[in-house]
Amino acid sequence: VQLQASGGGLVQAGGSLRLSCVASGRIFRVFEMGWYRQAPGKQRDFVARISTSGYPNYSDSVKGRFTISRDNAANTVYLEMNSLKVEDTAVYYCKAEISQTVLAGYRDYWGQGTQVTVSS
Repeated sequence: VQLQASGGGLVQAGGSLRLSCVASGRIFRVFEMGWYRQAPGKQRDFVARISTSGYPNYSDSVKGRFTISRDNAANTVYLEMNSLKVEDTAVYYCKAEISQTVLAGYRDYWGQGTQVTVSS
């Protein structure tokens, strides 16, 4: 199983970016999907998650500015980021809970990260 994240880049404060993350490989079912971020010298922090049925949950720091969504048929999760701030600068990682067979439980898989840089 692989998670491929994309969509990062350099944007001015107040701008927008849309991140995507596709899960591929031997997949039976994808459960919760989410995004985390890690700024230089800091720990990796939760940003947003979305359940299989589409129920979202956000960290307080991004609530009202970011929107998480998913396409279950394509095993893809998105993060629409609006009103970006300098403090949103970080490497963004996607995570997915995936089971590979009908009998197996799920485990966490992480993407490789995509850099988001917000300039003032």
